[in-house]
Amino acid sequence: MRARRSVLILLLFLLFILQGTVLPWIIPDSWEMRIVPDLVLIVILFATVYHHRHAALLLGLIFGMLHDIVFYGRIIGAHSFAMGVSAYLIGLIFQAPRAPLPLMMTILLLGSWLEDSILFGIYSIFKLNREPYNWALMNYMLPTMLVHFALGLLLYIPVRRQLEKLKNETRKEENA
Repeated sequence: MRARRSVLILLLFLLFILQGTVLPWIIPDSWEMRIVPDLVLIVILFATVYHHRHAALLLGLIFGMLHDIVFYGRIIGAHSFAMGVSAYLIGLIFQAPRAPLPLMMTILLLGSWLEDSILFGIYSIFKLNREPYNWALMNYMLPTMLVHFALGLLLYIPVRRQLEKLKNETRKEENA
């Protein structure tokens, strides 16, 4: 079982590196400031549904802190808080161990919106946002949600299979 957890953490770390190195080359320059694809968030939202919300909370806090340190330096802890809390709340609301594709894509859209809204709120409290919420929603939250939706479709089957194997191994270990 430790091997499966290690694979999940390694996968998240590789996706973190990928989203910082390769994805900026793929996204057109005109979209660069409007779309922020977060592969790690997508997999963490899968983990909150198919594995456990407490594990997703911990992964969200850890990888959100990595985001804060590596990509965003404005406020340390904002992405950590937003990613961890959004993963936990989504896991609290949606407890479907075998979530079908339409439900999982809805969860992905809601999780992406929730994280961006929490970040918007944090940045507004500290006066780092000058635009209103409806501008942010239309100009970067919705485009990012659509990109997360497309990436979630690509990752759905392989990530779901790995998380279901992890869940089955966890159950076997608990029963033994």
